[in-house]
Amino acid sequence: MSARPPLPGRAVALLACPVCDGPLSTLPDGSGLRCAAGHLFDRARQGQISLLPPGHRAPSGDSAAMVADRVAFLGAGHYAGITRAVGDAVLADDAPPETLLDLGGGTGHHLAGVLERLPGAVGVVLDSSPYAARRAARVHPRAVAVVADSWARLPVRDAVVDRVLVVFAPRNGPEIARVLRPGGRLVVVTPAADHLAELVGPLGLLRVDPDKAQRLAAALEPHLVPAGTTRFRQRLELDRAAVETLVGMGPHARHLERGGLATALAGFPEPVQVTVSVEIGTYRSEADRRVRPSV
Repeated sequence: MSARPPLPGRAVALLACPVCDGPLSTLPDGSGLRCAAGHLFDRARQGQISLLPPGHRAPSGDSAAMVADRVAFLGAGHYAGITRAVGDAVLADDAPPETLLDLGGGTGHHLAGVLERLPGAVGVVLDSSPYAARRAARVHPRAVAVVADSWARLPVRDAVVDRVLVVFAPRNGPEIARVLRPGGRLVVVTPAADHLAELVGPLGLLRVDPDKAQRLAAALEPHLVPAGTTRFRQRLELDRAAVETLVGMGPHARHLERGGLATALAGFPEPVQVTVSVEIGTYRSEADRRVRPSV
């Protein structure tokens, strides 16, 4: 195992102790973090840090197999268009952001793509899956990977983040609003109704909730102000193995048996035409409230 990469100090400075909420700093040897009150948090040999409060059990998150499929699929560039669209939304304002939080960010793939367009920025990838955090720990030299519960109080200091990214992940409205700076933005990606439409019926995948927009508003709009929505849509041509990996990396994997999936895919023509269709919403922090945009 190669040596753990150094922790980016400006990213660590965004974090808060999950016990006392105090700021954290890196131990001199890079083996973990501590706060002024003396609470210590070890750094795993792969590089990630768990900031779960003592006794707190987070949702299990993605399994090792799901994370391996995610690394393979994203690494092949199939969702590069989504990453570019997220970056466009992050960069939409005149002042480039300097601090980013990828909430429920998995392997940190999308955050890494955004950081490549922001040479002065640092980021935190926060996810409940230790398997994902292991990958995220080495995704970018200006990012730090944290194991934490997206539904609980985030181990992030108040009002320190310029952008929060939520890509197909939980949306904790009160906590997102708390960690955003005044003038900060949330960029949230959700599947549109026709996302993966060619696969949903034949493979028995989970369908997009028709009440998705209402649920999103209920989770976010009491705390954040809508600032606009864009749509990204493209048609992919995938071989059957790539489709199996795509299904395996998402929530569908928890409801399907892998052997049955391979059998169902055997009847598909190759290449498989797959629609990628997402909505990218931007929200302002409450402190930046202006005239609410018309619907």
